[in-house]
Amino acid sequence: MSYLQLQRAYRFSCTLKVGALLLMFVPWVNAQDLALSYPNKPVRIIAPQAPGGGVDLVGRILIDQMRLAMGQPFLLDNEAGAGGAIAAKMTSRATPDGYTLMIGYVATHGTTPAVKKGIYDPIKDFTAIAMLGGTPNVLVINKNLPVNNLGELVIYAKEHPTQTDYGTSGVGTLNHLLMEQFKNLTGMTSQAIAYRSIGQAFTDSIGGHIQIIFPGLSAGLPHIRNGSFKALAVTGETRHALLPDVPTFKESGYEGFNGLTWYGIVGPPKLPDAIRNKLNVEINKILSLPQVRKSFSEQALNIMPMSPKEFENYIQLEVKHWHEVAVTSKIALE
Repeated sequence: MSYLQLQRAYRFSCTLKVGALLLMFVPWVNAQDLALSYPNKPVRIIAPQAPGGGVDLVGRILIDQMRLAMGQPFLLDNEAGAGGAIAAKMTSRATPDGYTLMIGYVATHGTTPAVKKGIYDPIKDFTAIAMLGGTPNVLVINKNLPVNNLGELVIYAKEHPTQTDYGTSGVGTLNHLLMEQFKNLTGMTSQAIAYRSIGQAFTDSIGGHIQIIFPGLSAGLPHIRNGSFKALAVTGETRHALLPDVPTFKESGYEGFNGLTWYGIVGPPKLPDAIRNKLNVEINKILSLPQVRKSFSEQALNIMPMSPKEFENYIQLEVKHWHEVAVTSKIALE
């Protein structure tokens, strides 16, 4: 090969190497550009619950602040049905560009995939973006039940097994699985009565048809405050400021009751890291705002900021825990 041919071959080789480097660099540049320009049009946030529920309330607090922080409308789209599965599947199939997000909560990314086989994968079929917050659950009893603490309830339930039925908002819901967890620990044999909503369970309990309910704190507070129900214990590590006289399960001698009705933001799978991280940073900033903390507190919600990886790990642990409870309780897995 002549000297001139060698020079040409060398230049061609260098060109190929530079081209390869540029090709490796282009996706990174595009991702960064995408994040810098995001969002440049309205963002849809799917709420897997009808208007008026906890998901809807949390979503409406968030979208107003997201609009102010990111300069584009954030629109809440209520898609109720099938315990949140309809909304979850819509989200998992959406284009991963950051313009379709969802409020993932304890039902869609905790109890439902723990109980129902093959419905969707709460990790692989989504991108975990940010945790928002959670409210503890509170075990309440009809005011006419002659007990005043958990120990007395266990004794009474064993002595009167047909007089301590409990209401749930459906098979495999958090309020159902929490009560099953308590039954497994104590040996109670109370029967679950499933309703279409926790509100219907409260109505039936006031009528004397059931005696126990294990709702989220925000749902239970009005009934506790008006004297219709007695609160015996709350989930979580510490007492709640809104019920300072009500002990935790741990204080009452029952470990492992940290179940929360929690809410977060998820997106479709393969959402670019740059967009995911930008959303996480903005949402965590919003959660630190005094007015947002106040709004959450009024709904008995505790702020729970997390990184995307922390939130993903949280979801994995939730599904694992509730699956174990369902298997122990012999709840039929669909």
